[in-house]
Amino acid sequence: MKRSTFLIALAALATSPVWADPTYPNKPIRIIVPFTPGGSPDVLARTVGQKITESMGVPVVIENVAGAGGTVGADRASKAAPDGYTLLMGHVGTLAVAPAVYPNLPYDPIKSFTPVAWVAKVPNVLVVHPSMPVNNVAELVKYLKANPGKVNYGSGGNGSAAHLAMEYFKLSTQTFVVHVPYRGTAPSVTDAVAGQIQMVFTGAPALVPMVKAGKLRAIAVSSPKRLDLLPDVPTLAESGVKGLEGFEADQWYGLVAPAGTPAAIVQKLNQVINANLTAPEMVARLKTEGATATPTSPEAFSQLIQREIKRWRPVVLNAKISADQ
Repeated sequence: MKRSTFLIALAALATSPVWADPTYPNKPIRIIVPFTPGGSPDVLARTVGQKITESMGVPVVIENVAGAGGTVGADRASKAAPDGYTLLMGHVGTLAVAPAVYPNLPYDPIKSFTPVAWVAKVPNVLVVHPSMPVNNVAELVKYLKANPGKVNYGSGGNGSAAHLAMEYFKLSTQTFVVHVPYRGTAPSVTDAVAGQIQMVFTGAPALVPMVKAGKLRAIAVSSPKRLDLLPDVPTLAESGVKGLEGFEADQWYGLVAPAGTPAAIVQKLNQVINANLTAPEMVARLKTEGATATPTSPEAFSQLIQREIKRWRPVVLNAKISADQ
């Protein structure tokens, strides 16, 4: 090979995304959160981002890009340079539910992203405004059946995890509650506290403080076990209400990078994030948010995404969930 040809080939390789920069990271890392500030994905992204900064010595910038159930932010992340400097705080809605809800989804959860790290799983908490005359699941279902279409619930947008969880609840209990989509979890919680909507069924981090302050009333949690932060709040599965046997609709969150991100960078990020997720102080911190750390390999996280896509598609179809719902 001629020297000039070799140098051209070497230069091309050095600028290719498959060539991992040995000095990585040497500038700020951006984590796109596809929802407004204050919700579970935002809280988790900031928590993990702080640990990445402490471990890798570079700032982590959180960019909130809300809209269309999280798909606007996910699409932006999918189109970023695959160099390890842009990550998406993905979750069950953007990575598993969206393909069934949005027929013209601008990204493919499998082909457009490289899984980096499964961060946490978070139970959903079913809450109502204190003015609602219900204190448990049985009373709630009875009230909803007596008042079909007269109660509203909020979510972080069409196709979001909160939307799916509530539609799953409605399908399971044969009740009718009107969906009010927001551009993120935080504004839906704000309106629930204000009494503009009557119900929310979303991640614990956004709701536990409001429940403890008496601003919202917790009716049940979506996980198989009760939440340590709310030990007196039963699971939906243990409510004894017909149709809710075995009910489970927890959220999960994880970081993904644009497809083509060098494997060496993915592994480096995965190792740093997992090391922090297993640290006692991080476990304790996540627990205070109602979250459980889920350190694992990128391959295992990829398998989770694929399983969840298959799991939730039938629910979306049976509940007739659509992007314009």
